[in-house]
Amino acid sequence: MKRLDIPIAVEGKYDVMRLKEEIDGTIIPLDGFRIYKDKEKLSLLRRLAKEKGLIILTDSDSAGFQLRNFLRSTLFDGALYHAYIPDVYGKEKRKRLPGKEGKIGVEGMSADILIQALEKAGIFLSQGEKKEPITSFDLFSLGFSGAPGAEKRRKNLLKRLSLPERMTTKALLPVLNLLYTKDAFFALAEKMENGEDEE
Repeated sequence: MKRLDIPIAVEGKYDVMRLKEEIDGTIIPLDGFRIYKDKEKLSLLRRLAKEKGLIILTDSDSAGFQLRNFLRSTLFDGALYHAYIPDVYGKEKRKRLPGKEGKIGVEGMSADILIQALEKAGIFLSQGEKKEPITSFDLFSLGFSGAPGAEKRRKNLLKRLSLPERMTTKALLPVLNLLYTKDAFFALAEKMENGEDEE
């Protein structure tokens, strides 16, 4: 399995499932054209693109290019990496019929094609050791979930990190793991507890 340190945006949940078979990293589904109206997810993608970079990997059909162009125009001030899969005709195994243009999407691509697409986009994939992740237990132990006053503390954290205030704990974890090491996050939590400003 290859490690990917830059988050990747894909069209939907089946693309996420496919990539998770090959890649250890953060994979964010756009949920198709719903991304157009999802202000919270767009805010998250904008933040990630600015701070970490963002890989865009969509199908090679017209809908995929429409989503890609939308993100390009919306996230124009971030670092975007465009990974393209080739036109392969056929259908995905789970589908009864091929798509409108007859092309196989990300979910139906082989591991070799997916890795090549990322490498051609200039993405470095490693086999290195994975850093120790920030976990839901860490959020609990630091008082950001499951304790009296946790909601207020979590909202303060989200505000401090310029993240959407309605972001759930489940959605917050992968973002924290992109932005911080475990030690750095614990240091931030301590600063917040002591009322110190972030440097």
